[in-house]
Amino acid sequence: MGNILSNIFQAKKDNKKSLAVLIDPDSLSKKDLDLQMTEAINAKVDYFFIGGSMITDDCLDEALSFLKENTSIPIVIFPGSVYQINQKADAILFLSLISGRNADLLIGKQVLAAPMIKKSGIEVLSTGYMLIDSGKPTTASYVSGTLPIPNDKPSIAACTAMAGEMLGLQLIFLDGGSGAEKPVTSEMIKATADVTDSPIIVGGGISTPEKAIENWNAGADIVVVGTAFENDPGIITEISNAKNR
Repeated sequence: MGNILSNIFQAKKDNKKSLAVLIDPDSLSKKDLDLQMTEAINAKVDYFFIGGSMITDDCLDEALSFLKENTSIPIVIFPGSVYQINQKADAILFLSLISGRNADLLIGKQVLAAPMIKKSGIEVLSTGYMLIDSGKPTTASYVSGTLPIPNDKPSIAACTAMAGEMLGLQLIFLDGGSGAEKPVTSEMIKATADVTDSPIIVGGGISTPEKAIENWNAGADIVVVGTAFENDPGIITEISNAKNR
């Protein structure tokens, strides 16, 4: 088990909740990236997640170089395509879209990516990725060509997570998608946490400290803040302060 995965499991064992910020370098100028990085450092976030559905190789490489030169916070690629692999990152979420029935995203793209990831030498975080209905179509659902799990069906999410864990996936990621109108419900998070031992990551629609706390209390181990952080980088300090109270 690699360093980052070991740290995630140790934090879960210690009931220590973690905070990640999602950075989409395609939508950022260098000035914006600098601002987001500075706010994240000041807030003492635990992880940078970096990626997006439409970003280019050069854009990703430049953002990774900048972050590695200026911070020691672990950087985890949250890939939007098979091409978003870069050895400058510390780890990559090796995603299998277990909420959908698109074989290409269950195993197809992973077969293509595996040799490149092996060659890069970065740590692999085997992750069962579950799209949850957020009240509107998202880039992730459009690009994946899959239907998300209904927001009001926690039992489906729980059974899907159980299956992913039994298949050997190490992490479970419940995601409402970028700019989600409806965040993942506490009921769904709790239902998933009650039937699995895997650390649970939750993202999508988390725009207030109260919602982040609600997710952590329901069983999320890592909360990911994306759109709210992009719109107002200062929000991450408020969420971090709430976590540490």
